[in-house]
Order: sequence, then C-alpha cells, then structure tokens
Amino acid sequence: MIFKSVGEGRPYPDHGLETAKQWADVPPRQVRLDELVTTKRTLDLVSLLADDSTFYGDLFAHVVQYKGVMYLEDGLHRAVRAALQQRAILHARVLVIE
Repeated sequence: MIFKSVGEGRPYPDHGLETAKQWADVPPRQVRLDELVTTKRTLDLVSLLADDSTFYGDLFAHVVQYKGVMYLEDGLHRAVRAALQQRAILHARVLVIE
C-alpha cells in the first residue's frame, strides 16, 4: 500500500493558508508516504505525467497534521510519482493544527 488511507475531503478545520506565499512560511521536511491520508480520491493523469507539473507551483507537497494524522492536502501527483520511483519519502510542508 502506498498511503495509510485514501480519504475524501478535508476532515480538519480551515487553516487559512490559501496561497503559495502563505504556505512558504511553513518549513519543509520529509514525511513517509505510508503515514499519509489523501484528501482526494482521484488523480489527474495529465498532472502526473506532465514534465512541468511542479514548475508553476510549490516544489513541496502540502500536508496538514491534525489529531496525530497527516493529511496530504496538495501534491497527490508528487506523492504518486515518488511511489512509482520506489521512494518511500516525500518532501512536504507540514502544517500542524492542534
């Protein structure tokens, strides 16, 4: 299994970070793919296969840690790419909500 679980939607409260500039204040760190719960059930194959899929956005995935669970909010295509390359680790910005 690639992820801990596949979810649908965000089960955590609104955190107020809407722009890439706001997320840029959250330092990146390594997270294990098997600790992540996705917030999306579907993946756009074009995003997965595009050579420039990270060119216009943040280089790091966005993860929200809430009640001890790590939710992959943005960057599903990055996580799947990492898994296809047989990497168990993903670099992500992790926002912790108490």
